[in-house]
Amino acid sequence: MAYVQARKPLTTWLQTLLHYRWHPGAVAYVLHRISGIALLGYLFVHISTLRGLVQGEASFNEKMQLFTAPIFKLAEWLLFAFVLFHALNGVRIALLDLTQRGSRAHIALLRLVYVVGALAMLGMGVLIFWDPFGA
Repeated sequence: MAYVQARKPLTTWLQTLLHYRWHPGAVAYVLHRISGIALLGYLFVHISTLRGLVQGEASFNEKMQLFTAPIFKLAEWLLFAFVLFHALNGVRIALLDLTQRGSRAHIALLRLVYVVGALAMLGMGVLIFWDPFGA
């Protein structure tokens, strides 16, 4: 008997996601993967921007001028969110893997990641959008 692929793989995938019983660990897993992919995307933007250094000072300054637009402040804040969550969740995963009692503290550690992340995001939002030091 041959394998028959679903006629509409996207529909099947979406139905699976909608009927999946999401638990905190699954959400953290998905967010960890999304943040990792976002950081990989940022890496390409970063390398592309740094190529302006090779092309000369004028080219680099032109690219840097683009990043002063308000939309890039939001992008910078989101980049901080991705880096922060990926790092904090990575530490949480390491603690779960390396300690014997880590799995019992799984939900508490995840809550700590979210609380510390939210507080850091608020603080960074103040620094990025209101610039209290006038730099």
